Amino acid sequence: MGRAEVGTPKYLANKMKAKGLQKLRWYCQMCQKQCRDENGFKCHTMSESHQRQLLLFADNSRRYIDDFSREFAKGYTEILRRQFGTKRVAANKVYQEYITDKNHLHMNATKWLSLTGFVLWLGKTGQCVVDETEKGWYITYIDRDPETIARQEKMAKKQKMDKDDEERLQEFIEKQVEKGKKDVPGCSTASDDTKEFVRESEDEKIKLNINLTKKSKSEAVFKTPLSFSRPGEAKRQRKERDEGRRVSALDEIMKIEESKKETSNRKSYWLCEGIVVKIVSKSIGDGRMYKEKAVVQEMLDKYRAKVKLLETGEKVAVHQDDVETVIPQIGKEILILNGAYRGSRALLKSLQEDDYCVTVEITRGPLTGRQISNIQYEDISKLY
Repeated sequence: MGRAEVGTPKYLANKMKAKGLQKLRWYCQMCQKQCRDENGFKCHTMSESHQRQLLLFADNSRRYIDDFSREFAKGYTEILRRQFGTKRVAANKVYQEYITDKNHLHMNATKWLSLTGFVLWLGKTGQCVVDETEKGWYITYIDRDPETIARQEKMAKKQKMDKDDEERLQEFIEKQVEKGKKDVPGCSTASDDTKEFVRESEDEKIKLNINLTKKSKSEAVFKTPLSFSRPGEAKRQRKERDEGRRVSALDEIMKIEESKKETSNRKSYWLCEGIVVKIVSKSIGDGRMYKEKAVVQEMLDKYRAKVKLLETGEKVAVHQDDVETVIPQIGKEILILNGAYRGSRALLKSLQEDDYCVTVEITRGPLTGRQISNIQYEDISKLY
């Protein structure tokens, strides 16, 4: 049966069907031909032109697959960069934008069997930050443009200066607290002369001596010298109340500052040199390194590092998604990897296994001696 003539209803119907997206399984990438149904695709695969393309593919299949994979990744990341920038977005949403172009390169011609495999490859190669949720995979593009990197470095310097200011403020607040605690026992103010009515026993009567001095016809001045018992007890209670108010106000200020530091120091990356990690990906070393412990020797970028296995000494490059933190024994030194105290060294004091949290004590810097509780397991790791 021949093709429908131009302008006929059949011709228009075929054009409308071919306008939108078709089934991926009925598309031939080598011939760049889209078939509308299974029968059409079968006829195409039996055609002479398709057989010639298969012979070309068989001569150098690896080169074709690599070229197709490279072209697909380039088109996908270009849409991610132009339309979404560095915003966190669902990977499938970007893919739907990509395939709206009818002439796009199809995924079945690449080395990735699914979108999940492609997204994991983007994360391992350091092109995107990848995280999995209940709604699917989400990605964040890492912009490596020189101008963008320079702008980020400038912002990082500013944040470091702000952090230094916060540490100085924190140190000043701590000094004020210590000074207040030292001054309270020996302080004497004008208000200490104020007396309160305190009875030693319920039967004791309080005497008031009120002297009235008539100064003028329209005005009288009352002088009221008061005498009472046990003034030391009232003075002690007053001091305790004043100290409590002062300490609570400083605690409130410290909580606000810690909240600010938690927000500014919470990052999506946490790997650091010198920590011990455990490999949790079976794809590293063909699975023989699974559950092995290693020390981070060198950072390749924010999300990738070169590690050295503790048992064999073998070195391998890993992504932070391929490893997890290691919790040492109580009393051992750890490094805080994320949050308000990011980068601080501390001693592990105790574990809260039910809440997956720990309590640590800072060992270096202006905050030495401070104990911090409710730190998540993934925010600390053993120091090598």
